[in-house]
This record gives sequence, C-alpha cells and structure tokens, in this order.
Amino acid sequence: MNTEASAAAHPAVRKGAEDKLQELVNEYTTRKQPSLMQMKKGMMSKEEFLKEAEEYIAARYCGQEDRKELLELFERYIFGYSRLSPLIDDITISDIRVVSFDNVRIKREGMRMDAGISFRTSKEYRQFIDYVATRNQVNISNLNAIQRFTDTESHPEFILRFTLSMPLVNTCNEPYLCIRKVPKKFPLMKELIDKKMLDLDTAQLLIRRFRQGSTLICGGNSSGKTTLLNALKETLPDDVAVLVTQQADELTTRFHPDMMFLHSLPGTGESQISYDLKHISIAGLTMDVDFFIIGEVKGGEALYLLNAAYTGQICAATIHAPSADRAPDKLADYAMYDSRYSKDELMKMLECFQTLIFMERYRVKEIFTCKGWNEDKKNLTYERIL
Repeated sequence: MNTEASAAAHPAVRKGAEDKLQELVNEYTTRKQPSLMQMKKGMMSKEEFLKEAEEYIAARYCGQEDRKELLELFERYIFGYSRLSPLIDDITISDIRVVSFDNVRIKREGMRMDAGISFRTSKEYRQFIDYVATRNQVNISNLNAIQRFTDTESHPEFILRFTLSMPLVNTCNEPYLCIRKVPKKFPLMKELIDKKMLDLDTAQLLIRRFRQGSTLICGGNSSGKTTLLNALKETLPDDVAVLVTQQADELTTRFHPDMMFLHSLPGTGESQISYDLKHISIAGLTMDVDFFIIGEVKGGEALYLLNAAYTGQICAATIHAPSADRAPDKLADYAMYDSRYSKDELMKMLECFQTLIFMERYRVKEIFTCKGWNEDKKNLTYERIL
C-alpha cells in the first residue's frame, strides 16, 4: 500500500494543506458521511467517491495545485489510516497501541517501543477515531463504548483487528485504540520451522497428532497460538470438511478447498441482533463437518467444543493458559458457564483432547499427551513429549 501518514510527513505543507485536510475529513465524517458509507457498502465506487470529493474541493478551495495536492492527501487518508498507515504497512510491526493523541506505541518483532508518530492535537485524534468508526460501520455512542471489529479489506497484506474503548469507560479523557495486524498470507509449517518456532521433527509430530485427535493450543497474548493453529489446519487433507468459528477473522485459509468460516456478531444498544461464539458453535455442530475449530475459547462455547470432541469429532482450539497441563482446567472452567456437569465430570470428558501445546514468545515450549482420567486421584494424567 505504501501510504504516507498524512500531510505531516511533508513539513512544507503542514500548516496549510493539513489544516484543509482535517477540515475535509471532518466534513466527510459529519455532514457528508452518507457518501463515505455508500462507498464503504459498495453502493458507490472508489472512482465515483473521489470524483465527488474532487468537485467538492474545487468548489471550496482556490488554486489548482492546492486542490490537486489536497485530493491526493484526502485519498491517502480515506483509503489508508491517516498517520497510522506507515505503521500498518511495516511488516515488522504486529501491534499498534494509541494511548493518547501524542503517545503511540508499537510492538516490533516482539519488542514494545515508541512509534515515532503522533497526532497533532487531541481534537485531531478524536476526529480520526470518528473516521475509523464510520469507515468500519461501528457505533461508538455511550451504549457502545467498547467495540471490537475487524477490517479485512483495506490492506492487501493484513487483516486489522481493532479494539476501541471510549472516554466513557476510560480513566483518561481520550479513546484507547489497539490494532492487531494479522497477515493474510500467514506462514505455513515450513515457514514456522524457518522462523524457529519449532524444528522439523516437532512439526511432523504435531501434524500427525493434529490429524488423529483433538488438540488444544494455549499460551499468553501474542505467543503464537493462532499462528500455529492457522498453519496446522492447512496440513489437513483436501477431503476433510472443516468448520472454523471465531470472534475475529484471524483464521483464514490459503489453499484448503473445504473450509467454512463463521464469526460472531456482537449486539449493540441500537440493535439486539447478536451471534456469539456459543450460538455459532451450536449451529456449526449441525453442519456436515469432519473437523471443528474454535479460534479462541473465552466462554460458554467451551461446552459445545467439549461435547463435540467427547462424541468423537476431531476438534482444535486456542485458549489462554499458563502451561500445557493447565489448559484443560481452564477449558473446564469456561464450560461450566453453560453446563450442569460438575467440574470433575467436565475434566474427565477432557481426556479426549489428546494433544496439549503451550506457546511462549512465538515458540513451541511444551507438548503434552493426555494419558486419561485417574479415578482415584480425580485428575487427568499427562506425559510430556516435548
């Protein structure tokens, strides 16, 4: 994409063109917002949208060169993400955190640091937040002060997962914006070997076990759980029908011909229509699938994952847990949200998850195999194989 952050990247035009750009963006996020929404929904082409903007600029601003420059800056802003665009384009950056208008943080190759980019004022930053919400058709009223949404279209290389919290729920008086960048061309197993996530023998072991029985991948934030699951599912044979349910569109496929993907739809104050992971997992289990995957288990959907695995369907999921042998305990806790089973009953059912993987700092750190339920000790027994 190679878009530039904004006119601020060009000091010579900062005072004039950038002020005009902010006026123009403000106009298109307020009075002329319907045009932006029509373009976003595909009711107006990019060319038609820019033609309208060009006519609006011509009617309002003098000087042909100024108008041309302003249109170019506006196009970069609307079809990129303003000052954050260079950070989004940078393949070494995985996460962007805007703490305040003058404090933008990034994670580059696992290290957190200052981004070297900021917004000029709090007003400009808030205008940018309004634009992000409008562009992604997200309501950020007081009834929806915390929003999670995904942009799968704007960047050719990355899926952008946004988490946005507004001042209503923040201690400070500015929005917080976090962006996780998920590569569309996610690495396959061979590439993960090259990246030292695991060695060849471990990769072959996991591929074999992944096809034979249910797998649980655990770890902390940004540990590589989704990356490994994405690569493992691509090793499934073409004649295996796969269903993936997830909250955000992080799991995709590069090659497999028979994968379906469902994502949750949160309700808002204005619309009570919602489909959480539990709902779509229930629906998914009625489909004709051979392999069932939940992108990340966080609640009551755990029961339906567990029921599927316990009745013989091969399943896989990621979950937050501090070690491989603690992952089943965490899954059982989530399953209890919607279950009449006791904790011991759920733990016994979890013996169907034969492979437990713990990820840390983008590395496979532990692999356990489940040896079954110990009736005397009332616990699962494991054997560490890595």
